[in-house]
Amino acid sequence: MGFAEEKPIYLQISEKIEDAILSGAFEENTQIPSTTEISVNYKINPATALKGISLLVEEGIVYKKRGLGMFVAPGAKERIEKKRRNNFYDSYVRTLVSEAKKLGLNKKDLLEQIERGFDDE
Repeated sequence: MGFAEEKPIYLQISEKIEDAILSGAFEENTQIPSTTEISVNYKINPATALKGISLLVEEGIVYKKRGLGMFVAPGAKERIEKKRRNNFYDSYVRTLVSEAKKLGLNKKDLLEQIERGFDDE
């Protein structure tokens, strides 16, 4: 799987690990791949993999067991969901509402469009 060019690779690495946690591939207190494994699998610099994992450590998503590796922190899934919900609101909902207002759509019109989007899936 490749990387998108518009976002730094280390952020994409951290998001891939978050996705795996959200999907249940990595449960709480289970080990995640090492920076070496990630760098080999994705053919990236180990420092880039480390930067992505370090971001997850800072956010309390993973923790280090000295000499053993990195593990999923208790409550990681809930922290990821909360962070992503906040990002979703900031990145999509505000923009959506702003554009709807420019087009003269009211709340009812917008809700109808969203429902239509769900029905089309």
